[in-house]
Amino acid sequence: MGNSVRELADRTPAGRDRYVDLLRVASLGTVVAGHWLMAAVSADGSVGNLLAVVPDIQILTWALQVMPVFFFVGGFSHALSYRSLSRRHEAVYSVFVRARLQRLLRPTMVFVLVWGAAALVLQLLGDQQGLTGVALRLVAQPLWFIGIYLAMVAFTPPLLKLHERYGWGAFAALAFAAAGVDVLRFAFGVPYVEFLNFAFVWLAVHQLGFLRADGRIRRPVVLAAAGLAAAAALVAFGPYPLSMVGMPGEKVSNMAPPTLALLAHGLWLVGAVELLRAPGARLVARPRVWRTVVAANGVAMTAFLWHLTAMLGVYGAMLALDLPLPAPAGGAWWAQVPLRFAAAAALTALCVAAFRAFERPAGGGGLPAASPGRLAGPAAAVGVTLCLLGVLGLSMVGFAGLLEGRTALLIAVRISAPAAVVMALAGWLLVETAGRPRPAPLAR
Repeated sequence: MGNSVRELADRTPAGRDRYVDLLRVASLGTVVAGHWLMAAVSADGSVGNLLAVVPDIQILTWALQVMPVFFFVGGFSHALSYRSLSRRHEAVYSVFVRARLQRLLRPTMVFVLVWGAAALVLQLLGDQQGLTGVALRLVAQPLWFIGIYLAMVAFTPPLLKLHERYGWGAFAALAFAAAGVDVLRFAFGVPYVEFLNFAFVWLAVHQLGFLRADGRIRRPVVLAAAGLAAAAALVAFGPYPLSMVGMPGEKVSNMAPPTLALLAHGLWLVGAVELLRAPGARLVARPRVWRTVVAANGVAMTAFLWHLTAMLGVYGAMLALDLPLPAPAGGAWWAQVPLRFAAAAALTALCVAAFRAFERPAGGGGLPAASPGRLAGPAAAVGVTLCLLGVLGLSMVGFAGLLEGRTALLIAVRISAPAAVVMALAGWLLVETAGRPRPAPLAR
C-alpha cells in the first residue's frame, strides 16, 4: 500500500488542485470525529446526543457541521470531470454517472449487504434489544449523504449548463427556491413541501462548486460574512434551531429536511475554506502531507461507511466486559474520550482493511470504445434514481425490523427496509450496466 500511495502521489499532475483533495478528506474526517464525540451512550445501552445533554455546545455545529464543504468540493470535481468527458465522448451521461459513482456505490452496496445479512441473523435469533437494536437503526443513518451525492451526480449535466449560461444567477434561483419552500412550510403549513429542500439546498451548495471551478468566487470574505450574518439572523428571528445538525425530539431540524438556515451556514463555510485556500495549498504541497491525503482519499468512503459500526462496537465491548461507562458529559466521560476515539479508530482501520478493495474502481473504468447506445442515458438516470431512493429510504428506516415490515416516510411514501435494499441494488446494477465500456465493433 505504501509504495502504491507514493507512486500515486508522485504521478500527481502539476495542475491538480490539491487543496480540494485536502478539503474532501478533512470534511469527512470531521464528520466521523463529530459522530464519535456526539454519541452519548449510557450504561443501559441507550444512545443519546451530547448536544442534547449539553445544549450550550450546539454553537460548535456552526464550525463542525462541514457536510456543505464536501458537497461544494463535489460540485467542483463534477464540473471538471463532466467537461473532460464531454470533450472526448458524445454519449457522455451514462459514462459520467458510472465513473463518478463507482467508487461510491460499490463499497456502499457491500455495506448494505453485510449489515442486511447481519440484521437478518440477529432478528432470527431474537437479538434486537439494547445496543444491538440501536445499532440496527443507527448504522444506516449516514446513508442519507450517499443519496444526496447521487442526486448531485445525476443533476450535474443540466445544472452545469445552467451555470454556464447564468453563473451566479443559477445559484440564486436555487437559493430563492429553498427560501420559497421554507415560506410555504412555516408560514402556510403546506404538507410535504419541505422535502423539496433536500434538492434545492444541497444542489445550491453543489452549484457553488461549479462557480469555484470557473474561478468565480472572487470575494470569499463577502460570502463568509453574508452567510454567517444570514444564518445568525434566521436562527435569532426565524423558526430555525441553533444546532446545524439534527437533534432528538426537535420539531424542526436544520438538516432533515434542510432549511434556508443550513444553506446560509453552507455559504459561510464555503467562504471560510476559500479564505484558507492559500495556506491550505502550501500545506498540501509538502510531499509527506500530500501522500497522507492521497492515502486517506483512497479509503475515505469505506471509513465513512463503517465508522459508526466501529464506534458502536467499542461501546458494545465496554458493556460486555462491564468496563466503566461514565455518565455522558461528566468529567470522567470527557477523560475517557481519547481512549474511545483510539479504539474506534482501530476498529475502523480493521473495517477498512477488510473492505477497502471494493473502493477501488472495477476493471473497464475508461471511456467506452463504442457508443453505449441510445438507451444507456435513460437507463443510467433510472438506475441512479432507484439507488437514490433506496439508500435514502434505508437511512430512514434502518435495518431493524427487516422481517417485520417496519416502514419510514420518504417523500410522502412509506418504504420498508427490504424494498429499500432491492431498489438500491437494482439501481446500482443499472448504473453499472448502462455506463460499462463496450468493445468497438469489428471491422469488416
